[in-house]
Amino acid sequence: MNQSIDITNMPKHIGVIMDGNGRWAQRRSMIRTLGHRHAMKAVKTAISYCSQIGIKVLTMYAFSTENWKRPVDEVDTLMNLIVEFLLKETPEMKKNNVVLHFIGDLSRLPEKSKRAIEYSVAEMKDNSGLKVNIALNYGGRADIVSATKEICKCVQMGELSVEDINETLFSGYLYTAADPDPDLIIRSGGETRLSNFLTWQSAYSELYFTDVLWPDFGEKEFDDAILYFQGRDRRYGGIK
Repeated sequence: MNQSIDITNMPKHIGVIMDGNGRWAQRRSMIRTLGHRHAMKAVKTAISYCSQIGIKVLTMYAFSTENWKRPVDEVDTLMNLIVEFLLKETPEMKKNNVVLHFIGDLSRLPEKSKRAIEYSVAEMKDNSGLKVNIALNYGGRADIVSATKEICKCVQMGELSVEDINETLFSGYLYTAADPDPDLIIRSGGETRLSNFLTWQSAYSELYFTDVLWPDFGEKEFDDAILYFQGRDRRYGGIK
């Protein structure tokens, strides 16, 4: 860890938009799918390092609701890599006290992906360390729509009244209901937008954008993002 980091002012929840895998491969005259394979090493590093430095929640944007528009072979590769990663890395994550959780609509995933997810989640269910949310077939707008539908059902059944609905209640129906909102969102790869990631939850997140492509993102890059976060004056609309 960079010695300049204040360990008393760490973000509790970090969200990561892992971008730049395809460009990383193309710059090396590789096919795009090899970029995704190399990205798995950066995912492993991120989980290990965030666990080591005391981050409570890490949410990683693995596959968006829009990513189905990509070429079929790229989508298949991504789904296969998720299975491969889970089967290979689950024992070490379990040993390191990581808790694994998935957010998004998992119903559309291939059966082998669902089985790998069930296996990994079950293996780590009794752990108590870093919570890793993998956003898979996830979209921030879809998250909001899903929550709205669930609340409407509760109102129709008489379990809630319209007057009960407020921001706190609404947050409780999102995929991240059990987690604090992200303090810091990191996006690699040079783009400067959230791309439908944690749309509701990111209202007061600090946003850190870097040109570093995700397969090259390591501990130093995390330190740079945390130092940026610690340099921000977080007023939440008020005045200190």
